[in-house]
Amino acid sequence: MKIVGVSFGTKNGNNDTMCRVALEAAQKAGAEVEFIHLLDWHIEHCTGCVACSRGLVMGKGNICTRKDDFDAFRSILLDADGILFVSPIFESGASGLLHTVCDRFGPRMDRGMNIIGDQISKGSGGPGVDPRLLQDKVISFVGIGGSDWACRVQTDHAMCAMSPAWKIIDNDFFSWSKDVIMHDDKIERMKEIGRNLAEAAADIEKAAYKGDPGVCPHCHCSNFWLVPGTTKAVCELCGLEGEIVVEDGAWAFKFDPADEHKAHDTISGKFLHADDIKENEGRLMDLGKDPEFKSRKKYYTDLFQPTPPPAKGA
Repeated sequence: MKIVGVSFGTKNGNNDTMCRVALEAAQKAGAEVEFIHLLDWHIEHCTGCVACSRGLVMGKGNICTRKDDFDAFRSILLDADGILFVSPIFESGASGLLHTVCDRFGPRMDRGMNIIGDQISKGSGGPGVDPRLLQDKVISFVGIGGSDWACRVQTDHAMCAMSPAWKIIDNDFFSWSKDVIMHDDKIERMKEIGRNLAEAAADIEKAAYKGDPGVCPHCHCSNFWLVPGTTKAVCELCGLEGEIVVEDGAWAFKFDPADEHKAHDTISGKFLHADDIKENEGRLMDLGKDPEFKSRKKYYTDLFQPTPPPAKGA
């Protein structure tokens, strides 16, 4: 049983420290542990080139055009049973680096896309996708902020687990925590998060969410898109549609149970999403042969040229 802790913060700062606190507790609970300070790694932004999604639906496997440290980082995560992400809170949400990792997960890590890609590849005599991409894992998240601006961070974090369909065990955040190492209650909470993750990693099949329940009963998210002029609400994480109501003096999210299979974090929901991607990619590829499409693209491509970046050393 292996737990990998990933800190997205400054070298030996609060995120590194609290990640190590949790890893020590996981180690004492019997886990092999590994610590990564991700700012030491060269992780490039996703360009949205869609090579990954096209590669999977065309049976070419799991590919990426970026040439950096991401595949080595991803391989460490794929070899783990449990993962812990500890990230600084930027402007109420997750850090830019965590968003970049989430973007790089994208279709490449999407469980549904990889199941389909594996079937297509093997059906044409290929090797299929890396089997580690089809395995269950458990993951926990912690955000650490210097103020009380933190209302988006849990949703941002949970988005990272959505693509690979990893089970979230804890998803917590600490506000007003510049001096978090002196907060004994938060130190103890990190130890609990480490122990919970080790316990879950030891029996992933029976692992269950241990954090505070959110408003959405399906994914525990508390962030919603409220459709203007209606009573409709959409969970920002799992995408289920329903209504926000008040029950016994508290907010509750109600949706049709018959729609739960559409949730973005379910395999069935991922298959629906994969069908949408395949349809849209196919339509775009067909448009590439359309004279009107090519004419419009050429007009706007020629209209304004981008300002080049300054020369190095200038």
